Amino acid sequence: MKYTAIKKELFIDNRKNYSKHLKPNSLALFVSNDILPTNGDGSLGFVQNSDLFYLTGVDQEDTILMIFPDVKDGKHKEVLFIKETSELIAIWEGAKLTKQQATETSGIEHVYWHHEFEKVFKTFAFQAEHFYLNSNEHARRYINMETAEMRFIKTIQSQFPLHRIERSAPIMHRIRSIKHPLEIELMQQACDITEKGFRRLLSFTKPGVMEYEIEAELIHEFIRNRSRGFAYGPIIASGKNACVLHYVENNKPCNDGDVILLDVAAEYANYASDMTRAIPANGKFTKRQREVYDAVLRVMKFATNLLQVGNTFDKYNKAVGDFMTEELLQLELIKAEDVKNQNPAWPAYKKYFMHGTSHFIGLDVHDVGFFTEPMQVNMAFTVEPGIYIPEENLGIRLENNIIITPTGNLDLMKNIPLEADEIEALMDK
Repeated sequence: MKYTAIKKELFIDNRKNYSKHLKPNSLALFVSNDILPTNGDGSLGFVQNSDLFYLTGVDQEDTILMIFPDVKDGKHKEVLFIKETSELIAIWEGAKLTKQQATETSGIEHVYWHHEFEKVFKTFAFQAEHFYLNSNEHARRYINMETAEMRFIKTIQSQFPLHRIERSAPIMHRIRSIKHPLEIELMQQACDITEKGFRRLLSFTKPGVMEYEIEAELIHEFIRNRSRGFAYGPIIASGKNACVLHYVENNKPCNDGDVILLDVAAEYANYASDMTRAIPANGKFTKRQREVYDAVLRVMKFATNLLQVGNTFDKYNKAVGDFMTEELLQLELIKAEDVKNQNPAWPAYKKYFMHGTSHFIGLDVHDVGFFTEPMQVNMAFTVEPGIYIPEENLGIRLENNIIITPTGNLDLMKNIPLEADEIEALMDK
């Protein structure tokens, strides 16, 4: 890992918070992700299971966490199983955590080797009435392969068929949506690294540059600042490409007169940032481009102010949609007649702004949380309105990351250039 050590207090507090939600005499288990293979002996590298990382801070494969608050001996309330290191592993892969290092990272006293799990687990399994097992219960999940979690669930259910199985995911969705102060610090670092990358590309971008050259500038700046790299697949979309919401080819030239939509951001210590900006390839917006840009910016500021304690997403999305409708009327993209005759299920503004305005963010770019419940203090959201006009070869989206506070909100990207005048001035340098 490139990031500096995280205070173990974060993971200790997270486990305490999780344990409060368990039924009496319950034992919970969490497992690490697989290292995904490619071809031959290649792999895509390792990305830790977000829930396991949230509870332990351990960032390596072959890891299992057991939480058993009502354990009979009163000692093994938390047990960690990690991959046994060796001189051979140290030579070929780099040393894995020792038991002492795992304790220092997680705050968990009892640490065993991963290969000891079955033997040790049976000591405690029959004491428990409920097993809490975890799975990736995400609304956007599309998985066509069997994951480590899926295999683990099958194994536990087959070996202990009479235990009552409970779901950890609803608990994790609830507690992970409320950010710990140390998490907010890590997210701020991710945003600060993103800022450095964005400022770097402002002085680099000019007509004729390739989209992938901008991508290269960003990854250079991200990695040199202790990031693993992009928090998600980068979108660097010039001209009409910006009207493809998930454009990822990044292989076209940025022509004179194009606006370049940049949905690019760094991760730090597994925490994501998520930024979108739109910049003119030649350093100067045209009159029409500026009109659309300023309209999106007004919607963004309006939406940001609505991220308040107690607000609901139904009210939020309705208000943002109404505000966007007025902006599109002013831009003459839609007409009053379109609004009057619109389908409530797909309002007129959706022709030019077809996606949502906000999503949870944290360990995952599209982090877990409940959109059916009111907003709470220390929830973290993106704000990302956009207007996409294919007939004008123009797409503009603007996005910042916001923490809700008791008195308003905290913009983690407040230092990243956003106003059109500032962007033009920086590009002119």
